[in-house]
Amino acid sequence: MSRLSLPHHYSGKVRELYEVDHDRMLVVASDRISVFDVVLPDLIPDKGRVLTALSTFWFEQTAHLAPNHLVSSDPTDFPETAGAEVTGRAMLVHAAQPVRLECVARGYLFGAAWSDYEETGTVKGRRLPTGLHQAEQLPEPIFTPTTKAESGHDLPLSDSEAASLVGDDQFEQLRDLTLAIYRFGAAHTAERGLILADTKLEFGVIDGRLVVIDEMMTPDSSRYWSADEYRVGTSPPSFDKQYVRDHYLSIGWNQQAPVPHVPAPVIAGTRARYVEAYEQVSGNSFDAWYGDDE
Repeated sequence: MSRLSLPHHYSGKVRELYEVDHDRMLVVASDRISVFDVVLPDLIPDKGRVLTALSTFWFEQTAHLAPNHLVSSDPTDFPETAGAEVTGRAMLVHAAQPVRLECVARGYLFGAAWSDYEETGTVKGRRLPTGLHQAEQLPEPIFTPTTKAESGHDLPLSDSEAASLVGDDQFEQLRDLTLAIYRFGAAHTAERGLILADTKLEFGVIDGRLVVIDEMMTPDSSRYWSADEYRVGTSPPSFDKQYVRDHYLSIGWNQQAPVPHVPAPVIAGTRARYVEAYEQVSGNSFDAWYGDDE
């Protein structure tokens, strides 16, 4: 999408940030998609709207657990110069100083955590029971932070490494808030027939207080599985980027440029999964989120 007539502040893998005034920003979610920390050359239609819709839903649902940066997702609250193209894909937010840590909560043994466990019996130094299987539920959710890389791959951290980056007190706050939000999200999605396997949160600081920023429990930042199709020891069908990851793994891409194009069926299948995730989690119609005449 084209740049807005607002001061441009930052471009991320998926989002564009614009300055509204001295303490507010407009966060616009594009339809770009990244896997293995690489932005792919093709767009997923409506993906940005799904991310905004689900983030808005979760920010509202979890405000009693942790403050967040959301002001409004209603386009009538945006500056007039934002234009109609951001409808459904933008949030007006309070500006925050980002914490340079990715905060990951895991309730199931999967992905990088499973690979680490297979090799070492631990997840970055965190001892787990022996004999666990891929995709198995953990006895208790664990906190597995990573670095927040400006480019390239985020790197996993032990608790002591993470605490050395942000300080012991802030580390404990981040861990406790992340796990509380994950547990709330997992309980809600369980009632909706989904499993929230893991999620990644980002935090910032406003007036000395930690707040959740960026996005919350979206298909980009989380693994959602269908409870009906979930089986221990498998890679369960998912409503997130795993569908795209699996495609690139199947073709043997080395995760370096040039990036092969995403086939049309994978694009369509990914869009369908994202939309279904929003509707199943929220209980709302996706078309009603931004109007079905878009």
